[in-house]
Amino acid sequence: MKYFVIILLLCICALSPVYSYRILYVEQYYKLYHLHFYQYPDDCMENIHYLEQALKADFCNPLYALAKIENKREWERYRNLFTMHIYLKLIQLYLTLGSGYDKQIAYFYNAPWKEQNLKSLEIAEQVYKIALGYWDDAKKWSKKARSLAIHLEEIQNWEDEHYRIEIGELDYEDIITSHLLRLDRVRKHFENMDENTY
Repeated sequence: MKYFVIILLLCICALSPVYSYRILYVEQYYKLYHLHFYQYPDDCMENIHYLEQALKADFCNPLYALAKIENKREWERYRNLFTMHIYLKLIQLYLTLGSGYDKQIAYFYNAPWKEQNLKSLEIAEQVYKIALGYWDDAKKWSKKARSLAIHLEEIQNWEDEHYRIEIGELDYEDIITSHLLRLDRVRKHFENMDENTY
């Protein structure tokens, strides 16, 4: 009798309607983005998906924005900073994803897995180059925000990112280029390995 009641309750729950809503706006996709304690590739890809969908979506009504918007200029600055921020988050995610495939040093004892390491470096290089492409977009949106001399306090961290880009303190091109140069050196070490290496 006890099992019958449990089964009956599960059937009733399964038949009840499930309420959901469609994700339509940038802000909704952004709220799905979250950091994991351990950054596994699947977790990075999940967040990349949400943020790339956010770039394709429309912004919600200014009443529901993540900052208080009182006029059209503030609305324009908010959208520019938000888009810049999303591109910066995508860069960080791609760098995290690429670091999982990147081999920092070509140790001699990795010689038996030379081909697998070279393939892994190739994947890391492709991922880093995608991140580098997003940097150009982030700079473009930061430049658009520069023309609007307004400050939105609710999104201070985005304002800080914008300021750091403007003064040259935040330069992902320099960071990614150094990763690519190091990766190329490590690749050459692996390519020079032969049967006498190990």
